[in-house]
Amino acid sequence: MALAELDRSHTIQLVGRHDLIESTLVSMLAGKYAGLAQQRSRLSIVDAPEAIDMSEKPMAALRAKPRNSMTIGLSLQVKGESDAFVSAGSTGAQMAASTLLLKLMPGLRRPAIATLFPTANRPVVVLDCGANVDCSARELLQFAWLGGVYAECILGRDNPAIGLLSIGEEPEKGNAVVKEANALFAAADFNFMGNVEGRDLPAGGTDQGALDVVVCDGFVGNVVLKFYEAVTPMIVGLIQKSCGIEPATLARSLGQLDYSEHGGAPLLGVRGVSIISHGKSSPRAIMNAIKVGVRAVDSGMNNLMTERLAASEQKHQTAEAS
Repeated sequence: MALAELDRSHTIQLVGRHDLIESTLVSMLAGKYAGLAQQRSRLSIVDAPEAIDMSEKPMAALRAKPRNSMTIGLSLQVKGESDAFVSAGSTGAQMAASTLLLKLMPGLRRPAIATLFPTANRPVVVLDCGANVDCSARELLQFAWLGGVYAECILGRDNPAIGLLSIGEEPEKGNAVVKEANALFAAADFNFMGNVEGRDLPAGGTDQGALDVVVCDGFVGNVVLKFYEAVTPMIVGLIQKSCGIEPATLARSLGQLDYSEHGGAPLLGVRGVSIISHGKSSPRAIMNAIKVGVRAVDSGMNNLMTERLAASEQKHQTAEAS
Protein backbone atom coordinates (compact mmCIF):
# COMPACT_ATOMS: atom_id res chain seq x y z
CA MET A 1 0.00 0.00 0.00
CA ALA A 2 2.86 2.36 0.78
CA LEU A 3 4.66 1.53 -2.45
CA ALA A 4 1.48 2.21 -4.43
CA GLU A 5 1.53 5.79 -3.11
CA LEU A 6 5.28 6.43 -3.21
CA ASP A 7 7.42 7.40 -6.15
CA ARG A 8 8.74 4.46 -8.20
CA SER A 9 12.28 5.15 -6.98
CA HIS A 10 11.38 3.91 -3.49
CA THR A 11 11.79 0.27 -2.49
CA ILE A 12 11.14 -1.64 0.73
CA GLN A 13 13.23 -4.30 2.43
CA LEU A 14 11.29 -6.80 4.56
CA VAL A 15 13.56 -7.94 7.39
CA GLY A 16 12.72 -11.19 9.16
CA ARG A 17 12.38 -14.93 8.59
CA HIS A 18 12.77 -15.32 4.83
CA ASP A 19 10.58 -18.38 4.30
CA LEU A 20 7.74 -16.98 6.39
CA ILE A 21 7.81 -13.61 4.62
CA GLU A 22 7.97 -15.21 1.18
CA SER A 23 5.06 -17.58 1.82
CA THR A 24 2.99 -14.75 3.28
CA LEU A 25 3.62 -12.55 0.25
CA VAL A 26 2.66 -15.31 -2.15
CA SER A 27 -0.57 -15.95 -0.26
CA MET A 28 -1.52 -12.28 0.00
CA LEU A 29 -0.77 -11.37 -3.61
CA ALA A 30 -2.72 -14.37 -4.85
CA GLY A 31 -5.74 -13.38 -2.79
CA LYS A 32 -6.98 -10.22 -1.13
CA TYR A 33 -4.11 -8.02 -2.33
CA ALA A 34 -3.86 -9.31 -5.90
CA GLY A 35 -4.23 -5.74 -7.14
CA LEU A 36 -0.87 -4.87 -5.59
CA ALA A 37 1.05 -7.68 -7.30
CA GLN A 38 2.81 -5.19 -9.58
CA GLN A 39 4.59 -3.80 -6.50
CA ARG A 40 6.34 -7.14 -5.74
CA SER A 41 9.43 -6.19 -7.75
CA ARG A 42 9.97 -3.25 -5.37
CA LEU A 43 10.08 -5.55 -2.34
CA SER A 44 13.15 -7.47 -1.25
CA ILE A 45 13.61 -9.83 1.69
CA VAL A 46 16.54 -9.62 4.10
CA ASP A 47 16.82 -12.77 6.18
CA ALA A 48 16.88 -12.36 9.96
CA PRO A 49 16.25 -15.75 11.59
CA GLU A 50 15.92 -14.44 15.15
CA ALA A 51 13.25 -12.21 16.69
CA ILE A 52 13.10 -10.28 19.97
CA ASP A 53 9.98 -10.97 22.00
CA MET A 54 8.10 -8.08 23.60
CA SER A 55 8.67 -9.59 27.06
CA GLU A 56 12.47 -9.88 26.74
CA LYS A 57 14.88 -7.43 28.31
CA PRO A 58 16.18 -5.36 25.37
CA MET A 59 19.94 -5.37 25.97
CA ALA A 60 20.05 -9.01 27.02
CA ALA A 61 18.03 -10.02 23.97
CA LEU A 62 20.24 -8.02 21.59
CA ARG A 63 23.32 -9.78 22.95
CA ALA A 64 21.76 -13.25 23.01
CA LYS A 65 20.26 -12.98 19.51
CA PRO A 66 22.79 -11.22 17.24
CA ARG A 67 20.85 -12.24 14.11
CA ASN A 68 17.63 -10.58 15.24
CA SER A 69 15.56 -8.48 12.85
CA MET A 70 16.15 -5.21 14.78
CA THR A 71 19.93 -5.44 14.58
CA ILE A 72 20.02 -6.63 10.97
CA GLY A 73 17.44 -4.05 9.84
CA LEU A 74 19.23 -1.11 11.46
CA SER A 75 22.63 -2.37 10.29
CA LEU A 76 21.46 -1.86 6.71
CA GLN A 77 21.53 1.89 7.39
CA VAL A 78 24.99 1.68 8.93
CA LYS A 79 26.22 -0.05 5.76
CA GLY A 80 24.51 2.49 3.51
CA GLU A 81 22.11 -0.10 2.11
CA SER A 82 18.92 1.55 3.39
CA ASP A 83 17.74 4.98 4.53
CA ALA A 84 15.11 4.31 7.20
CA PHE A 85 13.88 1.59 9.54
CA VAL A 86 10.26 0.97 10.62
CA SER A 87 9.15 -1.55 13.24
CA ALA A 88 6.12 -2.37 15.39
CA GLY A 89 8.19 -4.66 17.58
CA SER A 90 9.73 -4.14 21.02
CA THR A 91 10.12 -0.40 21.64
CA GLY A 92 12.90 -0.96 24.18
CA ALA A 93 14.88 -3.16 21.79
CA GLN A 94 14.45 -0.70 18.93
CA MET A 95 15.61 2.21 21.08
CA ALA A 96 18.63 0.29 22.35
CA ALA A 97 19.64 -1.04 18.94
CA SER A 98 19.13 2.35 17.26
CA THR A 99 21.30 4.10 19.83
CA LEU A 100 24.05 1.45 19.68
CA LEU A 101 24.17 1.10 15.90
CA LEU A 102 23.19 4.50 14.51
CA LYS A 103 24.79 6.48 17.38
CA LEU A 104 23.61 9.82 18.75
CA MET A 105 24.02 13.19 17.10
CA PRO A 106 27.08 15.17 18.31
CA GLY A 107 26.46 16.80 21.68
CA LEU A 108 23.14 15.05 22.26
CA ARG A 109 22.75 13.40 25.64
CA ARG A 110 19.73 11.19 24.92
CA PRO A 111 17.33 10.48 22.07
CA ALA A 112 13.59 11.13 22.40
CA ILE A 113 10.42 9.52 21.07
CA ALA A 114 8.26 12.08 19.28
CA THR A 115 4.55 11.28 19.02
CA LEU A 116 1.86 13.19 17.13
CA PHE A 117 -1.15 13.85 19.36
CA PRO A 118 -4.50 14.55 17.68
CA THR A 119 -6.15 17.77 18.90
CA ALA A 120 -9.20 19.92 18.22
CA ASN A 121 -6.94 22.03 16.02
CA ARG A 122 -4.05 20.21 14.31
CA PRO A 123 -1.66 17.49 15.49
CA VAL A 124 0.89 18.47 18.12
CA VAL A 125 4.33 16.85 18.51
CA VAL A 126 4.86 15.60 22.07
CA LEU A 127 8.28 14.44 23.27
CA ASP A 128 9.61 12.56 25.07
CA CYS A 129 6.95 9.84 25.07
CA GLY A 130 8.86 7.09 26.80
CA ALA A 131 12.56 6.93 25.97
CA ASN A 132 13.77 8.70 29.14
CA VAL A 133 11.95 8.43 32.46
CA ASP A 134 14.10 11.06 34.19
CA CYS A 135 15.49 14.09 32.36
CA SER A 136 17.58 17.13 33.20
CA ALA A 137 16.59 20.63 32.16
CA ARG A 138 19.39 20.63 29.59
CA GLU A 139 18.03 17.43 28.05
CA LEU A 140 14.54 18.91 27.85
CA LEU A 141 16.05 21.88 26.01
CA GLN A 142 17.61 19.51 23.49
CA PHE A 143 14.26 17.76 23.06
CA ALA A 144 12.70 21.13 22.25
CA TRP A 145 15.18 21.63 19.41
CA LEU A 146 14.57 18.11 18.10
CA GLY A 147 10.80 18.53 18.23
CA GLY A 148 10.94 21.92 16.56
CA VAL A 149 12.89 20.58 13.60
CA TYR A 150 10.54 17.60 13.32
CA ALA A 151 7.51 19.92 13.22
CA GLU A 152 9.27 22.03 10.61
CA CYS A 153 10.46 19.25 8.31
CA ILE A 154 7.68 16.66 8.63
CA LEU A 155 4.63 18.81 9.38
CA GLY A 156 5.67 21.90 7.43
CA ARG A 157 5.28 24.25 10.40
CA ASP A 158 7.22 27.50 10.05
CA ASN A 159 8.70 28.85 13.29
CA PRO A 160 6.96 26.14 15.35
CA ALA A 161 5.46 27.17 18.69
CA ILE A 162 6.98 25.16 21.55
CA GLY A 163 5.45 24.64 24.99
CA LEU A 164 6.80 23.08 28.19
CA LEU A 165 4.35 20.75 29.94
CA SER A 166 3.81 21.71 33.57
CA ILE A 167 1.14 22.03 36.28
CA GLY A 168 0.56 25.73 35.65
CA GLU A 169 1.28 28.35 33.02
CA GLU A 170 3.37 30.53 35.34
CA PRO A 171 7.19 30.11 35.01
CA GLU A 172 7.50 29.34 38.72
CA LYS A 173 5.09 26.37 38.51
CA GLY A 174 6.38 22.80 38.30
CA ASN A 175 9.14 20.72 39.82
CA ALA A 176 12.75 21.87 40.01
CA VAL A 177 13.67 20.46 36.58
CA VAL A 178 10.69 22.07 34.83
CA LYS A 179 11.36 25.46 36.46
CA GLU A 180 15.00 25.32 35.37
CA ALA A 181 13.96 24.21 31.88
CA ASN A 182 11.54 27.13 31.62
CA ALA A 183 14.43 29.55 32.10
CA LEU A 184 16.53 27.74 29.47
CA PHE A 185 13.63 27.71 27.00
CA ALA A 186 13.00 31.42 27.52
CA ALA A 187 16.63 32.19 26.64
CA ALA A 188 16.69 29.89 23.57
CA ASP A 189 16.34 31.02 19.97
CA PHE A 190 13.01 29.33 19.26
CA ASN A 191 9.34 30.30 19.55
CA PHE A 192 8.68 29.48 23.20
CA MET A 193 5.02 29.70 24.23
CA GLY A 194 5.75 29.21 27.93
CA ASN A 195 4.40 26.53 30.22
CA VAL A 196 1.36 24.60 29.00
CA GLU A 197 -1.00 22.39 30.98
CA GLY A 198 -2.52 18.99 30.26
CA ARG A 199 -5.80 20.58 29.20
CA ASP A 200 -4.00 22.49 26.45
CA LEU A 201 -3.09 19.26 24.62
CA PRO A 202 -6.62 18.28 23.46
CA ALA A 203 -7.26 21.93 22.58
CA GLY A 204 -4.07 22.10 20.52
CA GLY A 205 -3.11 25.46 21.95
CA THR A 206 -3.44 28.08 24.67
CA ASP A 207 -4.87 31.60 24.85
CA GLN A 208 -1.61 32.70 23.23
CA GLY A 209 -2.17 30.63 20.09
CA ALA A 210 -1.78 27.20 18.51
CA LEU A 211 0.91 24.78 19.71
CA ASP A 212 3.21 22.74 17.49
CA VAL A 213 5.48 21.03 20.03
CA VAL A 214 5.08 20.12 23.71
CA VAL A 215 8.12 18.98 25.72
CA CYS A 216 8.15 16.79 28.84
CA ASP A 217 10.14 13.90 30.30
CA GLY A 218 9.44 10.36 29.15
CA PHE A 219 7.58 9.35 32.31
CA VAL A 220 5.00 12.12 32.00
CA GLY A 221 4.85 11.80 28.21
CA ASN A 222 4.16 8.08 28.26
CA VAL A 223 1.45 8.41 30.92
CA VAL A 224 -0.28 11.12 28.88
CA LEU A 225 0.08 9.06 25.68
CA LYS A 226 -1.50 5.93 27.20
CA PHE A 227 -4.32 8.03 28.67
CA TYR A 228 -4.89 9.62 25.26
CA GLU A 229 -5.05 6.19 23.60
CA ALA A 230 -7.73 5.02 26.02
CA VAL A 231 -9.95 8.12 25.92
CA THR A 232 -10.85 7.99 22.22
CA PRO A 233 -12.30 4.41 22.26
CA MET A 234 -14.18 5.30 25.43
CA ILE A 235 -15.75 8.38 23.81
CA VAL A 236 -16.63 6.43 20.67
CA GLY A 237 -18.25 3.69 22.74
CA LEU A 238 -20.27 6.16 24.81
CA ILE A 239 -21.54 8.00 21.73
CA GLN A 240 -22.50 4.75 20.00
CA LYS A 241 -24.30 3.54 23.11
CA SER A 242 -26.21 6.74 23.85
CA CYS A 243 -26.88 8.08 20.33
CA GLY A 244 -27.08 4.94 18.22
CA ILE A 245 -24.82 6.38 15.52
CA GLU A 246 -23.52 3.91 12.94
CA PRO A 247 -19.87 2.96 13.63
CA ALA A 248 -18.81 3.86 10.07
CA THR A 249 -20.38 7.32 10.35
CA LEU A 250 -18.75 7.89 13.72
CA ALA A 251 -15.38 6.73 12.41
CA ARG A 252 -15.52 9.29 9.61
CA SER A 253 -16.47 12.06 12.03
CA LEU A 254 -13.67 11.23 14.46
CA GLY A 255 -11.07 10.33 11.84
CA GLN A 256 -8.63 12.97 13.07
CA LEU A 257 -8.37 11.08 16.38
CA ASP A 258 -7.18 7.90 14.64
CA TYR A 259 -3.54 7.14 15.51
CA SER A 260 -3.12 5.20 12.27
CA GLU A 261 -3.25 8.49 10.37
CA HIS A 262 0.23 9.23 11.74
CA GLY A 263 1.57 5.68 11.87
CA GLY A 264 4.77 5.88 13.85
CA ALA A 265 6.86 7.87 16.28
CA PRO A 266 10.43 8.67 15.22
CA LEU A 267 13.28 8.19 17.66
CA LEU A 268 14.79 11.64 17.31
CA GLY A 269 18.47 12.30 17.91
CA VAL A 270 20.00 9.20 16.33
CA ARG A 271 22.12 9.51 13.19
CA GLY A 272 19.60 7.78 11.01
CA VAL A 273 15.86 7.25 10.74
CA SER A 274 14.19 4.83 13.17
CA ILE A 275 10.38 4.87 13.26
CA ILE A 276 8.69 3.20 16.25
CA SER A 277 5.17 1.95 15.51
CA HIS A 278 2.49 0.79 17.91
CA GLY A 279 2.41 -2.94 18.61
CA LYS A 280 -1.24 -2.99 17.51
CA SER A 281 -0.60 -1.10 14.26
CA SER A 282 -3.02 -1.67 11.41
CA PRO A 283 -1.82 -1.99 7.79
CA ARG A 284 -2.76 1.67 7.33
CA ALA A 285 -0.65 2.67 10.34
CA ILE A 286 2.39 0.82 8.98
CA MET A 287 1.86 2.41 5.57
CA ASN A 288 1.85 5.87 7.13
CA ALA A 289 4.89 5.04 9.29
CA ILE A 290 6.80 4.18 6.10
CA LYS A 291 5.73 7.50 4.58
CA VAL A 292 6.97 9.34 7.70
CA GLY A 293 10.33 7.65 7.22
CA VAL A 294 10.45 8.76 3.61
CA ARG A 295 9.67 12.36 4.54
CA ALA A 296 12.34 12.31 7.25
CA VAL A 297 14.95 11.27 4.68
CA ASP A 298 13.80 13.50 1.83
CA SER A 299 13.54 16.63 4.02
CA GLY A 300 17.10 16.36 5.36
CA MET A 301 15.65 16.44 8.88
CA ASN A 302 18.67 14.92 10.63
CA ASN A 303 21.13 17.38 9.08
CA LEU A 304 19.03 20.31 10.28
CA MET A 305 18.72 18.80 13.76
CA THR A 306 22.50 18.41 13.96
CA GLU A 307 23.00 22.06 12.98
CA ARG A 308 20.44 23.40 15.47
CA LEU A 309 21.79 21.26 18.30
CA ALA A 310 25.36 22.37 17.62
CA ALA A 311 24.35 26.03 17.67
CA SER A 312 22.39 25.55 20.89
CA GLU A 313 25.25 23.73 22.61
CA GLN A 314 27.74 26.42 21.55
CA LYS A 315 25.47 29.14 22.95
CA HIS A 316 25.03 27.22 26.19
CA GLN A 317 28.77 26.67 26.62
CA THR A 318 29.45 30.35 25.93
CA ALA A 319 26.90 31.37 28.56
CA GLU A 320 28.43 28.99 31.12
CA ALA A 321 31.94 30.30 30.42
CA SER A 322 30.86 33.89 30.94
